[in-house]
Amino acid sequence: MMHRFEEALRKQHYDSIAGCDEVGRGPLAGPVVCAAVVLDPKYPIEGIYDSKGLSEKRRNQLYEAIIEHALAYKVVFIDHHDVDTLNVYQASKKGMIEAIQALDYPVDYVLSDAMPLTGLKIPYEAIIKGDQKSVSIAAASILAKVERDRYMQEAAKMYPEYGFEKHKGYPTKEHLKALKTYGPCPIHRKSFNPVKAFYEIQQSFEV
Repeated sequence: MMHRFEEALRKQHYDSIAGCDEVGRGPLAGPVVCAAVVLDPKYPIEGIYDSKGLSEKRRNQLYEAIIEHALAYKVVFIDHHDVDTLNVYQASKKGMIEAIQALDYPVDYVLSDAMPLTGLKIPYEAIIKGDQKSVSIAAASILAKVERDRYMQEAAKMYPEYGFEKHKGYPTKEHLKALKTYGPCPIHRKSFNPVKAFYEIQQSFEV
């Protein structure tokens, strides 16, 4: 099931297929992380699936297998400043296109997780819930998820009061409580509530 898009494309003589996905559109803090990967059909990796449906241990195992056997891969970080400036949708699109264009391998077709990659000069298909339907997209989601989680674990060492190592910047009760207590830290996104609301309140007192 996870190979049906790739198999159909190879029957149409598309031999170099990249999957791309992003992680981090929903958090209040940290970057959006995008990945593109070209899997080698000669080295199938068992168990690749949507990163959200895998345990952390299994994601890390698959991450190592993907980067070892993939024909090419690239991970791109779009930081919180660009997320605020571009909006999270455009930031995700930018990161996915950058990841594809940075692949050190010729690509003749791209499969993306729901994102229409307008402007990309390579044929593509945006697949709704693609990380559950395409092994290439799922592999990209694993790379992006593992890289972003590691980034947030490092951020937790700099800002331990927020618990980033647990929720990775997503709006959990613990995170919202920390925001209420300490306010936003430098990697919080100003464009997302409740962070945006905090900044608006803060600015109103400064006027």
